[in-house]
Amino acid sequence: MMKEQVVLVNELDEKVGLMEKIEAHEKALLHRAFSVFILNDKNEIMLQQRAWSKYHSPGLWTNTCCSHQRDGESNIDAGKRRLMEEMGFSTNLKELFHFIYIAPFDNGLTEHELDHVMIGHYNNDPVINPDEVASFKWMTAQDIKEDMDQRPEDYTEWFKIIFDKYYKHIS
Repeated sequence: MMKEQVVLVNELDEKVGLMEKIEAHEKALLHRAFSVFILNDKNEIMLQQRAWSKYHSPGLWTNTCCSHQRDGESNIDAGKRRLMEEMGFSTNLKELFHFIYIAPFDNGLTEHELDHVMIGHYNNDPVINPDEVASFKWMTAQDIKEDMDQRPEDYTEWFKIIFDKYYKHIS
């Protein structure tokens, strides 16, 4: 089985190479990624709790889904692919903004990503993939902000960074 690769990029989001995902995280090299926020008609955000078997940040709450684009895959297509793989549904997505962040982990890996943040709408409950997701819940942006302030240890490092930018974007 071929190991998953990420697209290495420069600060302008121009491809500079490919690398196996774990190696890119070990070396903290800048690579392309995406984060999807799904909202319902009540303006609540669908959060996912990462599966307990994940190699980093297991059991922590984060945005609806996030991952890495494959070589030649558009941001939107990548978001739709992972949304189906993790949450079991498809919906239209729209890119909101992108930015670069760095988030080191206790296990020696570092997320150094040029992250494309996308939004979509969906009103039903997902059919979660238990290999990827332990649970899900719907919360308003304000409730997430307050809960994150009170219990930051319950959330992934990247979600804290991304949510702050997302919250400023929608405010």
